[in-house]
Order: sequence, then structure tokens, then C-alpha cells
Amino acid sequence: QAQLVESGGGLVQAGGSLRLSCAASTRTFSSYAMGWFRQTPAKEREFVAAIRRNDGSTNYPDSVKGRFTISRDNAKNTVHLQMNSLKPEDTAVYYCAARRDLAASLRNYALYNEWGQGTQVTVSS
Repeated sequence: QAQLVESGGGLVQAGGSLRLSCAASTRTFSSYAMGWFRQTPAKEREFVAAIRRNDGSTNYPDSVKGRFTISRDNAKNTVHLQMNSLKPEDTAVYYCAARRDLAASLRNYALYNEWGQGTQVTVSS
């Protein structure tokens, strides 16, 4: 059964903003690093953002750096992705994911072992 539940997707004009949220179980949130990935039918899964548990450090690819911000809400076992200055190229299904917080790279989707159902983000030109 799904342990992660995403929300906050929708339709927005280019230049606008959306905030995605991902609710996790207490076990997952307290023990794992959290990440966001996105995917379209024609492309491979793409790393978007991640945040570690141990030190709260974050990681972003160049495609979203400066526009997207990942954060953790410890009181609500929730991770957020604030997306600003959205572009049509950001259109995709966005997935929340969790993995054990090891020293390995957070950008490799194969290392994540828990996934949400996805939420659609559509950016119009």
C-alpha cells in the first residue's frame, strides 16, 4: 500500500508558482531522505530535488536550481516542493520518493524504494 501521498499539482501559466506537498508515514519521514522526480511519457524519470535527513542539506539539478525549493515539515511528516518561475518545460507528472539516508548520490531514482502516486503539473505558455 502507498506510503506517500502527493498533492498540489494543477494548471498554471508560465511564470507562475505551485507548491507540491507529500505526506509520509512517521517511519518513512523520520528515517529517510526525501526526493522529488518528474516524468513524461516520452522521457526518462528526471531528478528534481532532494533533502537529507541527517543534516537537511538539499540538492537540485541545474534545470530547476534557483526556481524550486524543497523543504521538510517535521511536525506534519510532510515534504514540500515550492516551484516558482514555472516554464512549459516543467510540465510533467511529479513523484515524491523516499530512501534510506546513505552517503550515496540522491539523484539516482533506482536507490529510492518508496514512491507516491504522482501529481500532474501543467504549465501553459
